[in-house]
Amino acid sequence: MKNNPTRRTVLKGGALAGAALLGPKPLWAASPPSARKTKHVILVAFAGGVRTRETLGTPDNVPNLKAMADEGVVYTRARTSNLGHFGAALSIFTGISEARGIRENARGPDPTLFEYVRKNGGYSASEVWMSTSGGAQQANYAYSTHVDYGPEYGANTLDGDGVFNQEFKSIVDSYGRPREMSKREAELLNKMRESIGGDTATGVNSAETARQVEKYILDELTRGTADLRGVNASDAKSLQVARNLTLIFKPKLLGVSLQNADVAHGSYNSYVEVIRRNDVGLGELWQVVKDDYELRESTAIIVLPEFGRDADLNARRGLDHGDGSDDLNYVSCVCWGPDFGRGKVVQQEVRTIDVCPTVCDLLGAKAKLARGSKLPKLFR
Repeated sequence: MKNNPTRRTVLKGGALAGAALLGPKPLWAASPPSARKTKHVILVAFAGGVRTRETLGTPDNVPNLKAMADEGVVYTRARTSNLGHFGAALSIFTGISEARGIRENARGPDPTLFEYVRKNGGYSASEVWMSTSGGAQQANYAYSTHVDYGPEYGANTLDGDGVFNQEFKSIVDSYGRPREMSKREAELLNKMRESIGGDTATGVNSAETARQVEKYILDELTRGTADLRGVNASDAKSLQVARNLTLIFKPKLLGVSLQNADVAHGSYNSYVEVIRRNDVGLGELWQVVKDDYELRESTAIIVLPEFGRDADLNARRGLDHGDGSDDLNYVSCVCWGPDFGRGKVVQQEVRTIDVCPTVCDLLGAKAKLARGSKLPKLFR
């Protein structure tokens, strides 16, 4: 058995995974426009149903998001695809309004921005990541069933609840011990490998890259990720994983999906608390970017909900999402980055599905099947 990985081995592993292990980019790969500084994009789906009223409309709730908005571009009227949490969030990643049932759990037929960037932009598996806040549905954001795209071009996906939980701590004990794994431990390790795309048959990771990621996961487990608690526990895990992925792998594209704001159905106060806590996590992720010499001058961050919430409280003193109001159908989209305008407020109506082609364009790829358009008035 190998010893538990140290922080140094994890950092080294991340560098190797991003460089030699997966070989050079294909010769046909597109390159970002040379005049642009943006080389990395972090897309945060502040999902779960979040109104502007409780974010930029109440700046004390979101000091980090407000600071990011003050330094970037804010679209105050981003029209949503109000098709349920799963469909509306998926729409952000595909650039197509996706109709999905509340309990539906299947990959869609439309390529995601991860697939566009990997296939058309030529990025390797170690450069494209997705950190989710848990739930089987969110794993479907990583890639589609489209015949020309699919798992071969998907994002490495780390599920905040499905991997970073108490159960997987048993795996840590088996590393560094001179004994054979129990059947249960082997099953857990295989499950973990599958969750990160470690099955080489899909082409998402080489066997060596998968081992590097496993080392990273074990390191995260021992550093307390599994112990996060509170009303936004799943989202906190997703944001912490995103922060550490940024530190270690410096991905070209990182998607982050949140969901705990949906507690609003039963408690307005808990909903606001989720927003406040998630803003802290967002601020920590942003700080990692600003503290890194390479990233701070080359990283764009885009933050938006999948849709808002009703204008009025329900009978439980909570907020549902179905009244058709502007509070529900329009959200604010915040864009921060080296090529974007500073302190710019755009009141022109845009759509949440415009984010996918915008991200792809920033990274030198084209979202060929997306129905959104690139966000207007974004650049300086």
